[in-house]
Amino acid sequence: MFFFLAGGLGQQVRQVLKSGAGKCIRCGSEADLVDYDKVLKLFFVPVWRWPGKDPALHCTECDLFFPQSLSPPISLARCRFCDRVVQPEFRFCPNCGSSL
Repeated sequence: MFFFLAGGLGQQVRQVLKSGAGKCIRCGSEADLVDYDKVLKLFFVPVWRWPGKDPALHCTECDLFFPQSLSPPISLARCRFCDRVVQPEFRFCPNCGSSL
C-alpha cells in the first residue's frame, strides 16, 4: 500500500502593524511590520493555525518573512542647504529645489 501526502508549513499575514517599516533583505523593496500566523496545510487546505511569536517584517514583492533585527536601517537624507529631511532616492530637494 502506498500513501501520498502533500502538505507543508507556511506563514500568512494576520495584520499589518506599520507599513514601510523597513527594507527587504532579499530584494531591497519596502517591507511592512506584521503580526503573522503559522499555518499547517494538508493537500493545500489550511488545517491548523497558531500565532507567530514576535512581529516580523514581510516583503510583499518577494513574500519573505524576516525578523526586525535583520533589516538594514533606513537612512535619512538631509538637504545641505535647508537642512530638511528628504527621501534618499530624491535628486532635488522638494522644499528649496537645490540639487542633492
